[in-house]
Amino acid sequence: MIKIMIVDDEQDVESLFNQKFRKDLKSHNLEFQFAFSAEGALSYLGSINPIDIVLILSDINMPGKSGLDLLKEVKVNFPQLKVMMVTAYGDKENYDQAYSLGADDFITKPIDFETLRNKIIALQEN
Repeated sequence: MIKIMIVDDEQDVESLFNQKFRKDLKSHNLEFQFAFSAEGALSYLGSINPIDIVLILSDINMPGKSGLDLLKEVKVNFPQLKVMMVTAYGDKENYDQAYSLGADDFITKPIDFETLRNKIIALQEN
């Protein structure tokens, strides 16, 4: 099973991901943990031992700490975690900055859930 943390300030992502990955969740191939801010994600990661999250899927544009701020802190404090950045703005600046900070992948909104599923499966196989 792969445990994935979804970090997005829009709380409707929880129902969207649960719906799009319903079969994967039901068959226990995936488990999601949701955080609605970078601060909430970091707090959760700091509270679990051992770290059982395999992948963080984080929005870039959030109030407070951005997804890029989260990425920086995760790569310093939890370097074993894979991080995919998600944004509605697929501009070169965000893309370059995310990769320079250690992002493992970059996805633009609206999310193509079949492509995302394939990326998650590839991660599971590695």
